[in-house]
Amino acid sequence: MKNAINSMHKKELLQRMLDTDPLLQPYEKIIERRISNFQGTEDRLTQGKMSLADFASGHEYFGLHYRENKWVFREWAPNATAIHLIGVMNDWTEKKTFALERINSEGVWEIRLTPEKLGHGDLYRLRLHWPGGEGDRIPVYARRVLQDPVSLIYNAQVWMPISPYRWQHHDVRSRSKKLFIYEAHVGMAQEEKKIGSYQEFTQNILPRIVKAGYNTLQLMAIPEHPYYGSFGYHVSNFFAASSRFGTPEELKELIDAAHALGLKVIMDLVHSHAVRNEVEGLSRFDGTLYQYFHKGPRGFHDAWDSRCFDYAKPQVLHFLLSNCRFWLDEYHFDGFRFDGITSMLYDHHGLGKAFTSYENYFDSSVDEDAVTYLYLANKLIHNVRPDALTIAEDISGMPGLAVPISDGGVGFDYRFAMGIPDYWIRAVKDISDDHWHMGQMWYELTNRRREEQTISYAESHDQALVGDQTLIFRLIGSDMYQYMRVSDQNIRVDRGIALHKMIRFITLTTADGGYLNFMGNEFGHPEWIDFPREGNQWSLHYARRQWHLVDNSNLKYHFLARFDYDMIKLVKEFRVLEFSQLRLLWEHSDDKILAFERGNLIFVFNFHSTHSYNDYRLEATPGKYRMIFDSDATEYDGHGRLIPNQYHFTLPDNENKPKRHYLSLYLPTRTAIVLQLVSS
Repeated sequence: MKNAINSMHKKELLQRMLDTDPLLQPYEKIIERRISNFQGTEDRLTQGKMSLADFASGHEYFGLHYRENKWVFREWAPNATAIHLIGVMNDWTEKKTFALERINSEGVWEIRLTPEKLGHGDLYRLRLHWPGGEGDRIPVYARRVLQDPVSLIYNAQVWMPISPYRWQHHDVRSRSKKLFIYEAHVGMAQEEKKIGSYQEFTQNILPRIVKAGYNTLQLMAIPEHPYYGSFGYHVSNFFAASSRFGTPEELKELIDAAHALGLKVIMDLVHSHAVRNEVEGLSRFDGTLYQYFHKGPRGFHDAWDSRCFDYAKPQVLHFLLSNCRFWLDEYHFDGFRFDGITSMLYDHHGLGKAFTSYENYFDSSVDEDAVTYLYLANKLIHNVRPDALTIAEDISGMPGLAVPISDGGVGFDYRFAMGIPDYWIRAVKDISDDHWHMGQMWYELTNRRREEQTISYAESHDQALVGDQTLIFRLIGSDMYQYMRVSDQNIRVDRGIALHKMIRFITLTTADGGYLNFMGNEFGHPEWIDFPREGNQWSLHYARRQWHLVDNSNLKYHFLARFDYDMIKLVKEFRVLEFSQLRLLWEHSDDKILAFERGNLIFVFNFHSTHSYNDYRLEATPGKYRMIFDSDATEYDGHGRLIPNQYHFTLPDNENKPKRHYLSLYLPTRTAIVLQLVSS
């Protein structure tokens, strides 16, 4: 009976998935097999005896815990022949009283110690022996990992403070599902040439984010990573919050304070690969290269110099799913942005691959086990926290990633519109704005599956890394260093500021599920990001944000910050993103005009560098309109060529049948305006 019900359920899910996109029909059998694999894998993991959330509780079993007045430590290392705890408690030597015992055939090892054997702050690690070798390792489930400032050696640390953090505020459960995401890195958020702390971020940066109008904080580089310059994407210790920024209590305080301010907090979750380090990381943990990763060449990501998980292994699924639950339970994160999903989904990792047809999403290059893991992760996260957010970072465009599980999809709430920043970089870098094609722009901004919510952005941290350039720097160049005073007159600065505002505004107002900004870009931060490394003599000069630029009213950066605030305020006030239908009213590449309607608002963009238009006609719903937004306003460092709150009345076009109505507008160069229909 149960199998018959499951069979009926699978067919229903399959049909719902096919209904979302008719182009999926030729791949019906593959989609059906995927859905079966989703359910079959979950059944095998839970064995009908527990929930998926119960299964994903490895962090409460493995690692170091103080339970019933004793220390209990467990580790999974099937290839090990002997394991010892070593540390300050035994002078870093192997002693019989600190030897672990293998407790089952699956390779789980355990030790139980009396309370006095370990104390808060003690440093420790494991020494493993295996056939033909031995090595020191950081425990896989370590919750606190610390680097010695002199020797630079990493060790696990016992973390059981006398006064653990007590949460003061409930998690944020906003009614609106439209996200305004502020992407941030704790370490480089401060102005000083140093690594910033959780406490400094709480005190100095959270107020800026709230003041700027964003409702979601996306934190990068939280799980421990040995190399600061990896931006946190070469994770070594998946259950340890990076100690270079402070203590676990201080991270909890940051998240709690963000919740008090009404911010959701999501984390960059890197389950697409892991660092190759063997002492600090998972690679060759028990003497084998394939304990957590694929065997042979498939277990290495040569382009990223990292290791690739084997998502078919139940133990790997246990580890990764437990990691998802851990950050929700322990630190009260409100969800995750899953990094590098394209690399997970395909054996070729998406490198040098052009995804030109649906065949690319269903051929033999797809890692079906990775697809299944992402399904399980989403189901788990939403079971533990129904209001949690999950975002997929995928450049391939695989259909179904952000389709609900109840409709046969993988279950992400949103996906990044990664083609949009790529388009803007190409447009700004390779094409004069006098040759921008309005139809191509509209296509790039709105090309998305209607059944999947997307997060749009003009640039993220990717576009700000050294070796690339931010949009504002591409637009203005080195003149930013000389002509950004309010009193300066410079044609390149004038052009750059005007286009920077228009690019970000049209990206936001054509968005669907939400909008993202990387910290500092809202005011046109002039510098790229470069972490300390040998090539720059380990300098922190570019690994920071220069907030004094936007705070100085004598510089033009504050104009861009005010524009960013006002455009977000406008979109929130008029609930622009809640109107899913965008109606293109007009696009003309020679005139460089693009206009569209959303809700009761009309957005008009004149990208032309030299032509301002008098009496430019646009067809519109008949009625009275008020101009409620103008990127050329003087408060945004514009030229003030339009009258604030000016009213416009549609005029009948008697020459056409059926009769149409149009607006006759003055459209200055490089200006965006918004008209509100106030009466019809």
